[in-house]
Amino acid sequence: MGKVVLVTGVARQLGGRFVRRIQREPDVDRVIGVDAVPPEHHLGGADFLRADIRHPTIGRVLAEHSVDTVVHMDVNGTPLGKRGSRASVKETNVIGTMQLLGACQKTPSVKRLVIKSSTNVYGSAPRDPAVFTESTPPKSLPSGGFAKDVVEVEGYVRGFARRRPDVAVCVLRFANVLGPCADSPLAEYFSLPVLPTVLGFDPRLQFVHEDDAIEVLRIAAGEPARSTLNSGTFNIAGDGVLLLSQAARRLGRPTLPFFLPTVTWVGSALRSVGALDFSPEQVRLLTHGRVVETAQMRETLGFRPRYSTPEAFADFARSRGPGLLPPETLARTVDRIAALMPAGSGQN
Repeated sequence: MGKVVLVTGVARQLGGRFVRRIQREPDVDRVIGVDAVPPEHHLGGADFLRADIRHPTIGRVLAEHSVDTVVHMDVNGTPLGKRGSRASVKETNVIGTMQLLGACQKTPSVKRLVIKSSTNVYGSAPRDPAVFTESTPPKSLPSGGFAKDVVEVEGYVRGFARRRPDVAVCVLRFANVLGPCADSPLAEYFSLPVLPTVLGFDPRLQFVHEDDAIEVLRIAAGEPARSTLNSGTFNIAGDGVLLLSQAARRLGRPTLPFFLPTVTWVGSALRSVGALDFSPEQVRLLTHGRVVETAQMRETLGFRPRYSTPEAFADFARSRGPGLLPPETLARTVDRIAALMPAGSGQN
């Protein structure tokens, strides 16, 4: 790993945890955490600089401290702690990334760049392939929201890589990150007492545990181990998949199926009152699902998650407490209802 590491987005839990983790690396001399707001958690022995990456001042930070490794984690789907708006988040994601990449391009000391991206780049559509690989183009490009931000961010990163071929660039496309400290929109959705779902659909979902997310970021930010390569684009997810119905049963939370237009309306209502960031892209995910191939993560990057998708979800479920119904009772009830349904009426 580089001797001087700069990490963006450290006011969020995941960014703070990563900063604390990389300080234990023997060849790291200094870690600099950057965010527009001070973090509420401690950053260990790291230096915190309050700076907005949307502004050119980030260039001075890189140059003055001779930063050689940049880990860009300030790419997110929701405002921090319910502050700000969707517009400000998009500015940070897109304009902030442009400013950061421009600063990295002008700073000769920068030799490694890690981008926290998302499998949202593939979108969620009815004609999607069963499994996305890193080279599979989406059937339809995301038209808005966080997914579109990620598409734009990765486009700028590819341009940067062409202009600075001497910089090792690693893009990590994370599946939904879950764990005891998860604060994502999907974690909020699974914390509802009753889960609204789309009638007739039972999507396949993948998760990555927050501990695995920290570890793969560490691998990407360091020198590659023997027989591995940590430059390129990699899907990051735990083994296996979970159906939405299985996730609901394991939480002990009943589902409430709606027709798709109604779910979209419910999502808009929840967003308008600030109860839940139930965005259109999340509705699409909970309708069509998304599964990615992770062979490159194992064979090229050399990372093997400790937690499978079901195990990551189980750890998250334990941190949220019991639902309205005991999982065993809910599972038996759903199975009995399914047995009474006429043949051919199963979910899509």
